[in-house]
Amino acid sequence: MRRDPQRLQDILDALDWIARAIANRTEDEFAADETLCFAVAQQLTVVGEAAARLTDSLTVGNQDVPWADIVGLRNILVHEYFGIHWPLVWQTAVDHAPVLRVQVAKILDLESGR
Repeated sequence: MRRDPQRLQDILDALDWIARAIANRTEDEFAADETLCFAVAQQLTVVGEAAARLTDSLTVGNQDVPWADIVGLRNILVHEYFGIHWPLVWQTAVDHAPVLRVQVAKILDLESGR
């Protein structure tokens, strides 16, 4: 069974993948690359899945992270795949993912006693 530190690392790995994939790209370039769009959506799904499986004690203890929104986006990406709003995926990748990465890295450091 995966524990919180492993799931937090899963989130960081997915966010790092997204950052590398969209680096130096514009929203128009992103939107024109269907493979990239679906790959970023998949990595956001990984983030949401890992977040959904974190323990309550971790999420309650870190309420500054919008855990419910993260899991909610995962649910949309998985269940509403014909209705994905790609500008929202781009905005999440560009604006929200870097902030989340900092938050999760800090939590992981605290959890790991670094």
